Amino acid sequence: MFDKAKDLYKLQKEARKIQKELKDTEVEASGANGQVSVVFNGEMHLVSIKVGEEMLSPDKKRELEETLKKVIAEAISRAQAVAAEKAKGLMGGMNFPGM
Repeated sequence: MFDKAKDLYKLQKEARKIQKELKDTEVEASGANGQVSVVFNGEMHLVSIKVGEEMLSPDKKRELEETLKKVIAEAISRAQAVAAEKAKGLMGGMNFPGM
């Protein structure tokens, strides 16, 4: 019983470490030849959006909207992949039935 509690404490400690790493990890995606970029952290929180002057004209509105959609989805996907990889390392050391 004591060994299981010790393992659980170790797992919680490692999970907190990974959570901090995810918060500090940033992923970026860009589009429209670098005119639009977004940065998310590993917790999938938006950190920044940058839009070049060229994309701010009224005739570029639709292109800007589509580019933002694309780069946001790409950045979130990358952040999810980073989080999954870190979680995989954490879960790899545990022996859970069915996993």
